[in-house]
Amino acid sequence: MVYAQNKNQDDEIQTIFSKQKSNGGYGAFTMSYSQIGGQNGMVTGGRGAFIFDHSFAIGLGGFGFVNNLDYNANEGLMEFSLAGGYGGLFFEPIVAGKSPVHVSFPILLGMGGVTAYKSYNWNWDSFDRHPNYGEDMFFVVEPAVDIEFNMTRFFRLAANVSYRFTSKLNLIATDEYALNGFNFGPTFKFGKF
Repeated sequence: MVYAQNKNQDDEIQTIFSKQKSNGGYGAFTMSYSQIGGQNGMVTGGRGAFIFDHSFAIGLGGFGFVNNLDYNANEGLMEFSLAGGYGGLFFEPIVAGKSPVHVSFPILLGMGGVTAYKSYNWNWDSFDRHPNYGEDMFFVVEPAVDIEFNMTRFFRLAANVSYRFTSKLNLIATDEYALNGFNFGPTFKFGKF
């Protein structure tokens, strides 16, 4: 009888969602420092993913960015700035996901848009407060490395480093690859891991 039971278990079809595996999911918020067009910039965003057996996640992510946050009070205006966003599908291999400290390698594939503008100081005599100097769409690939710390069963804190590769931009007075660059910052993950 024992032999027959073991034989039946061996003959069972293995599925992605079999009971032996542990699946979960998470939502995350991230904020990063980045050089965008040679200026200091900020990138914020989020992502949501389904996790397969503590070792691989797949989901969607979206991010917004702006550069040149330094206000020049003497001139009453900000210099030329870039702002926009991007998003898409991401894949995340996870190494030793059950360990208190581990690594993952998310890679985002998607597209986005960017606007070049000058943002003037608020002036009741001026109706042209945010003149637009052009817009463009781009494709993006962003590989990353996350060092994750399992803070609780439902919360992980990660130190994230990524590099954003984009297709060429066509904007006035802007380098074709102005959006290419490193991001550094924390990621806060909440979910069932």
